[in-house]
Amino acid sequence: MKGGYVSNTGQVLFDLSEEDRVQAVQWHSEKLAVAFGLMSMDVGCSIRIVKSLRICEDCHSAMKAISGVFEKEIVVRDRSRFHTFREGKCSCMDYW
Repeated sequence: MKGGYVSNTGQVLFDLSEEDRVQAVQWHSEKLAVAFGLMSMDVGCSIRIVKSLRICEDCHSAMKAISGVFEKEIVVRDRSRFHTFREGKCSCMDYW
């Protein structure tokens, strides 16, 4: 994929095949929210997401890649902080 994103399935706690691990992380709510935002929002609008759980490492990497490829600001408020993804980087400096 453009942007250098590769699924990180290391945090999947189940004993699954690699293909099933990729499927386990591909449907996370923040990824679905970003996909919906990209399809339905005007150019120049930022995407804002609020979730009650901590963002996982795979979603964090995906948000960085998406923000760089689509030149879109993505703001995710998770359990502990705001993450502002812009130009392929996160405001948390990858410390979350």
